[in-house]
Amino acid sequence: MSDVAGTEPAEDAVAERSLARDLQVLRDPNVMRLVLSRLISDLGSGIGPIALAFGVLALPGGGPTGLGIVLFCAAVPRVAFLLFAGVIADRGNRVWLLVIAETTMALTWLLGAALFLSGHASVIAMSALAIVGGLATALFYPTHTGLIPQVVDDDQLQSTNALIRLASNMASIGGVALGGILVATIGSGWALSINAVTYAVSAVLLVGIHVQRSLPRDESTSMVADLVHGWREFTARRWVWLIVLVFSLSNVGFSAAIGVVGPVVALNDWGGARGWAVVMAAFSAGTVTGVVVAMRIRPRRPLLIAMLASPFLVLPIIGLIPPLAVPLVAVGAFLAGIAVDIFEVLWQTALQQHIPSESLSRVSAYDYFGSLALTPLGLAAAGPIVETFGTRTAGLICLALVCVQLLALLDPQVTGLRALETSDVTARPLPES
Repeated sequence: MSDVAGTEPAEDAVAERSLARDLQVLRDPNVMRLVLSRLISDLGSGIGPIALAFGVLALPGGGPTGLGIVLFCAAVPRVAFLLFAGVIADRGNRVWLLVIAETTMALTWLLGAALFLSGHASVIAMSALAIVGGLATALFYPTHTGLIPQVVDDDQLQSTNALIRLASNMASIGGVALGGILVATIGSGWALSINAVTYAVSAVLLVGIHVQRSLPRDESTSMVADLVHGWREFTARRWVWLIVLVFSLSNVGFSAAIGVVGPVVALNDWGGARGWAVVMAAFSAGTVTGVVVAMRIRPRRPLLIAMLASPFLVLPIIGLIPPLAVPLVAVGAFLAGIAVDIFEVLWQTALQQHIPSESLSRVSAYDYFGSLALTPLGLAAAGPIVETFGTRTAGLICLALVCVQLLALLDPQVTGLRALETSDVTARPLPES
C-alpha cells in the first residue's frame, strides 16, 4: 500500500470526533499511567528551564554566553545518543528504559538543586549535569514513541497521543507560571528540586505499565545492522526525511529564540523572569488548545494540515524584534503553541501508522536526531550573537531559520499523505504476547 494518497477531493475532508469518545481510552490503566506520568513530570519540567536559565544568568561568569554553553551541553548528548537510544529501545524493554530515563533526570536535577542551594553552582557544574540530562532525554523520546503502539489499539493512537500531549501541556502551563514565581521568590535551587521530585514520581507511575503486544526481534543482528535498517526505513519515505530536514533548520531558530533571546529580552526589557514566564505560560496554554483541536479532527491528509499550522511559530519571534509589550508577545506565543501541538499529534500518529512497529523507535530516533542535530550549534552561537549584535539581529536570524519549514509544503508526498483507517493498518502487525 502506498503511503501517498491519490488526488480525490473527497479525501481532503477533515472529520470530527467526539471528545467523549477520545476520553474513553483513559479507562485503560496503561494509558492512564502514561497520561499521569507526563502530567506530573512536565509540571516540574515547566519549572526546570526557567529555573535553570535565570539561575545560570545570575552566576558569576554566566550571562547569555554561559546560558548558551549550558544549553549546548544539554543538546549535544541529546542529539549524539539519539540513534543508539533508538536501537536500544527497539531491542529492550521500553517500559524499564523509560523508568531509567526518568530516574536519571530526577537524580541529575536533585544534584543541580543542591549545588544552587549550597552556593557551589557554576557554569561548568551545570554544564556537566546538562550532559547527563541530555543523555536521559535522548533515551526517553524514541522509547516513549515506540511504546504507545504496544499499549493501545491502532484506532486509539491519535486519541492517546493527543491525551498525553494534553496532560503534558496543561502541566506546563502551571509549571511555567509557577517557575517564574518560584525563581522570583525562593530561587532557582528550590525550583529545580521540585522538578527533580516530579521526575521521580513519573518513574514510579511508569513501573506499573503492562505491555499488551510484544515486538518481533532478531537477536542475531548487531547494533550497526539495526542502525542501518532504521536508516533504510527512515529514508524509504520522502515525507519523513523531508520534514525532518526542514525542521532541522527551523528548530535551530525556534530553540535559540526561546532558549536564549527570549530570556535576555525579558531580563533587559521586561524586568526579569516573570515577564518571560507569562509568555511561556501563554505558549503552554496554546499547546493545550492545539491538542484539543487535534483530538477533534481526523484529517484525511494529516501532514497537509500539520504544515499549514506550523507558520504560526514565527509570531513570538516577531514579538522579540524589537521587543513588543509582554501581552502582545504572549498572544503570538499562544498561537504558536496551538500550531506546535496540532503538528506534533498529527506527525506522531502518522509515524505510528506508517512505520513498522519493530522499527518505530529507530525511525523516531532518526527523526529526533535530524530535527535536533543543528540545535546545539544554534544555542551555542545565540549567546555570542546576542552579546555582539543585540537581540534584534539574533531574532531576525531565528525568524529566517524558522521560515525554512514552509518548503515542505511544496512536496506532494507531504501534502498527499493519507491517514489510515483502522482496517488499513497492516504495516506493523504485532504478535500477541
